[in-house]
Amino acid sequence: MANHHLSRVFVGLLLSASLAGCNRPPGGSELGLGSVAPRLPTKTLADVGGDMTRITTYRQPDERMYQYSLDKALATGKPILLEFATPGHCSICDRQLQITKSLLDKYQGQVLFLHMDQYENPEAFKAYQVMGDPWTFAIDGKGIVRYQQPGPMLYREMESAIQSVLPQRTAATAAN
Repeated sequence: MANHHLSRVFVGLLLSASLAGCNRPPGGSELGLGSVAPRLPTKTLADVGGDMTRITTYRQPDERMYQYSLDKALATGKPILLEFATPGHCSICDRQLQITKSLLDKYQGQVLFLHMDQYENPEAFKAYQVMGDPWTFAIDGKGIVRYQQPGPMLYREMESAIQSVLPQRTAATAAN
């Protein structure tokens, strides 16, 4: 009987330990704010011969989000909004990408927008330690992660993330 009780306690402790990751604070990736953004090559539209179906599962992709490999985007010195979303298995990712596209129209001259689909760029998900999607990162022009948010975002939340990586003069101009 004592062994049975110990077995139950052990199983309970294992279960508690495995679920502890579910209680991570927002931004629960190990890649913290202020960290240098990982630089790695990712697929671009040119790499797949212009075939959008080979770079994203999104039904309404915007080719502007697939122009740069992540390493090349970081080398430009421009701020980046990096959206991890896989609409092929994530229904809220579709809405998240619609918001991203609407902000792309507003900020395209100031910020590079990149979309990573898990099926087509799994190495980026690993490098950024993304544990599900959508997951949003805002990276400043020096390649430092200044914002990250797991889960869906509202338009104003995403816009605030973008503004957090804009140079101050540019952020004030865009807000008007």
